[in-house]
Amino acid sequence: MKLNGKVALVTGGRGGIGRAVVKRLMKEGAAVYAADLTENGSLPTHDNDGSHFVQLDVSSEEGAMSVMSGISNEHGKLDILVNAAGIEIEKTIEQTTLEEWNQSFAVNVTGTFLTSKHSLPLLRKAAASGTTASIINFGSYDGFIADPGLAAYCATKGAVHALTRAMACDHGPEGIRVNAICPGYIDTPMLQSFFEGEGSGGDGGDIDSLQQAVRDVHPMRTYGTPEDIANLVNWLASDEARYASGQLWVLDGGLSAQVQQMRL
Repeated sequence: MKLNGKVALVTGGRGGIGRAVVKRLMKEGAAVYAADLTENGSLPTHDNDGSHFVQLDVSSEEGAMSVMSGISNEHGKLDILVNAAGIEIEKTIEQTTLEEWNQSFAVNVTGTFLTSKHSLPLLRKAAASGTTASIINFGSYDGFIADPGLAAYCATKGAVHALTRAMACDHGPEGIRVNAICPGYIDTPMLQSFFEGEGSGGDGGDIDSLQQAVRDVHPMRTYGTPEDIANLVNWLASDEARYASGQLWVLDGGLSAQVQQMRL
């Protein structure tokens, strides 16, 4: 197992992608803390995967400090931080209220900032053992190109991309690697909400037709699963990725590689 003896914290750990990440890291031998607002997270029920659940609002500095204090008391280090918590608002900037704009940045950007900031002392302790520590942020292909009606979401993901590069430059000399995974369409509760929404998603249309249309727009004719993302997280978290840092890893089934008007 690649992660034996490693300690990991996954924010949004009870969401669609977060749960898959938690399970994969545990399968590889890591002790994993799953942080989220509630035990169930974005899914109707909680699958008891054996992880340590900790309640966390990522936009709260006090909350971030408390979680890190608990990990420090229990393990004295943190090897892996996965910033997977995120929200999506389906509106143009004209439709977006200031409160919604601030909430988007509070969760997607400030949350990444706070957990990363307060994890650094523990990550340094892990790196001091002779291996590298790893922070894995969550950007999006929407941080490079834009879907209609996702203005605040796109803005936050662009910010996460820039923050990831800056963190990699600042903390690489300390043995801390920082990367971002940039998913495309992944089969999660957030994607289903997008299909059902009134913004750039379903607009009340037939869900099955919309899902098939999304599959067809991809060169691979499908969208991804949380397990696809977890596989990449696992590699970036492991010592096999010891030379990987400061990169934005796009995982979108080839969606952003094609010229849309040439798609046949």
